[in-house]
Amino acid sequence: MKIITHIIRFLVAATFIFSGFVKMVDPIGSDIKMKEYLSPDVLNIPSLIPYTLALAILLILAEWLLGFMLLLGYKPKLTLVGITLLMIVFLYLTWYSAYYNKVTDCGCFGEAVKLGTWETFYKNVVLILLIAFLWIRVKDISPLFHKWVAIWGSFLALLVGLFISYYVLIHLPIIDFTPYKVGANIPEGMAYKDGVEIPPIHDFIFENETDDLTDTILQSDKVMLIISVNLAESNLESFKEIKALTDKAIQKGYKVFALSASSMEDFQFLKEKYSLNFEMLWGDGTTLKTMIRANPGIMTLEKGVIKGKRNVTDIKKVKI
Repeated sequence: MKIITHIIRFLVAATFIFSGFVKMVDPIGSDIKMKEYLSPDVLNIPSLIPYTLALAILLILAEWLLGFMLLLGYKPKLTLVGITLLMIVFLYLTWYSAYYNKVTDCGCFGEAVKLGTWETFYKNVVLILLIAFLWIRVKDISPLFHKWVAIWGSFLALLVGLFISYYVLIHLPIIDFTPYKVGANIPEGMAYKDGVEIPPIHDFIFENETDDLTDTILQSDKVMLIISVNLAESNLESFKEIKALTDKAIQKGYKVFALSASSMEDFQFLKEKYSLNFEMLWGDGTTLKTMIRANPGIMTLEKGVIKGKRNVTDIKKVKI
């Protein structure tokens, strides 16, 4: 029975560690998903929406840390309490999503693994049953090595989790699971294929007050996109460096556009203040957040193929 307990313990721990990691490398994705759950159309808790990024990071770190604590055997009863509480929340949310057809991609494994709503719910049911077994056999869960290895291993896991979370917020996800990763061909990602209802890239439409310039973006040899979902919430001082970069890019033959879901008035203010030499196109906010996890961020394209992505904090590393 101890062998079965250890196998189940490792399966549950590996699931939590993997789930925490794929979301940890892209916490903005979890932030977006949490906003969906708290929106008026779903759980209707708008008062928490301003805090979703902090809540998402706390949830991710909890998954990651509890997975390592279970794996290493540190405080098994406390660990199982935390895992059980998380699973009750996950089970309810995935049932709600499946039953009411809300938030059809729960983001349980970030952008790395996509499951249907009922598939995700049944996966959580199986995990609950495995955790129930661990509760029955909790006396068999002991440190893999010495108890100090379990203590310091768990502490190190927490430090690693904090470092990764901080790093990707300052820069970009260390692993890009989105359909807009470097090297991706956007037109190919927009194509409908047999057996696929919705292509991985959709709602890729950008226009100004009079024209749809999507084809211009996808067909041009050199394009630089300055992407900011919300200009009012962006790092405004960074537009001094953006001005220098885009002027240089234009001299080298790039077509430069700002992509945003903000108003034209917000952009005109920035354009006049920093003497920007390019125009803004409107786009869907969710699409922009998926394209790059930065506000603002910089993306370069060649014939619709993504050649580079940078957070504005790494603007000096942009290659043109």
